[in-house]
Amino acid sequence: MKRSIAPAMTRRRFYAPPAAFGPDEKSVKLSAEETRHLRDVLRLQSGDEIYVFDGAGREFHCAVKAIAKNSAELRLIAEVAPARPESPLHLTLGIALLKGEKFDLVIQKATELGVKRIVPMATERADVRLRDREDANRRLIRWRRIALEAAKQSGRAAVPEVAAPHSFDSLLLMPAASETIDPANVSRLMFSERDGRSLAESTHGLDGERVEIVALVGPEGGWTDEEIRLAREHGWGIVTLGGRILRAETAAIVVLSLLQHRFGDLV
Repeated sequence: MKRSIAPAMTRRRFYAPPAAFGPDEKSVKLSAEETRHLRDVLRLQSGDEIYVFDGAGREFHCAVKAIAKNSAELRLIAEVAPARPESPLHLTLGIALLKGEKFDLVIQKATELGVKRIVPMATERADVRLRDREDANRRLIRWRRIALEAAKQSGRAAVPEVAAPHSFDSLLLMPAASETIDPANVSRLMFSERDGRSLAESTHGLDGERVEIVALVGPEGGWTDEEIRLAREHGWGIVTLGGRILRAETAAIVVLSLLQHRFGDLV
């Protein structure tokens, strides 16, 4: 398929997973939700041109072929460069569970800031306790929807993975997400209000065009001494930012911004 570049500002963007594309990549079907937005909000009709991204990094210029009650069929015109390129930094955010809108905000802003993976985390002082698996699944559906909408709004063609909630211990043992990055350029950092070094000291030695960082941000009540000790024993660097104590949601946004500025594409 021909690949072209289209101006980002004019794009009306929709999402369709890879499975929704025809095997010959000449057609794609939109879900009922995306179809309602196309038909009822934007009032598009057959022949109108739109853009569709697959959440895995690809984007396509399409034309509306047919609109039904719960689906829309599109004709693929060409693959295009995504409206916004992906950061070269492979960044995972491990974030302690926060109450309602605070956690929603972190998911949204982390997506806008180019993270590849978000891992909700149960910690000793976490603001939220998941009641059962049903509660966790309900929240996970919501978080993934927020990530998708934030990717659509920010021009990303890749939607970050939002993992199922992990325990703190299991997250400490989580393997690197990318198998193509030199292990010497992989760093695991716990951001704490105490007992840490500066970010510059903690990331000294990381170099090259491709770097992977897993960043842990704790709850409003901070990390316990035991959690800091366990992280250090498992090889995590402990990082302290400045002299002020930040709210958890603020700390997450600051951490991601600093890392993207140092190793990614935030200039």
